[in-house]
Amino acid sequence: MTVKAAPEFALEVPDGDDKQRSVCQRCDFIDYQNPKIVAGSVVVKDGKILLCKRAIEPRKGFWTLPAGFMELGESVEEAAMREAQEEALADIKINSTLAIYSVPRIGQVQVMYRATLEGDYGIGPESEDVGLFDWKDIPWSELAFPTVVWALTHYAETRDQEWFAPFGNPKGTDALTR
Repeated sequence: MTVKAAPEFALEVPDGDDKQRSVCQRCDFIDYQNPKIVAGSVVVKDGKILLCKRAIEPRKGFWTLPAGFMELGESVEEAAMREAQEEALADIKINSTLAIYSVPRIGQVQVMYRATLEGDYGIGPESEDVGLFDWKDIPWSELAFPTVVWALTHYAETRDQEWFAPFGNPKGTDALTR
């Protein structure tokens, strides 16, 4: 029986690169660490917005849009639809790209869509509660993340527009992302 030794990684700048990476000292494999992609949606039905109260950390007990990390083998749109199903038992129709937010502090790129709720919703396993909110009833002080506020604000700016350029990070938000 042959026993393989565990790889031994060291931080170094590989040839042709300009950043320090974790490199296997036996085979020169480079273990690249890249940002994770989050896919989510501002989901609307009859003018109301779907929000989910988080049952998991981070920010357990705070409200958010249905969103989460992409899985290998799915498109960003498929990830957004899956997350709506997991968090709110909701089938949604993606209408357009709302925004792409960069959050380097936590290694994320967040792609947010405008979507329509198709049918009913419920409380998924990652949520404590789920509800449709009129704009005036959104629990602003209980929203989980700055990007939720950004997406809701960007949705409000375009709710009556069929066509618009997708948004990016709002000006002056560098301190929130770095």
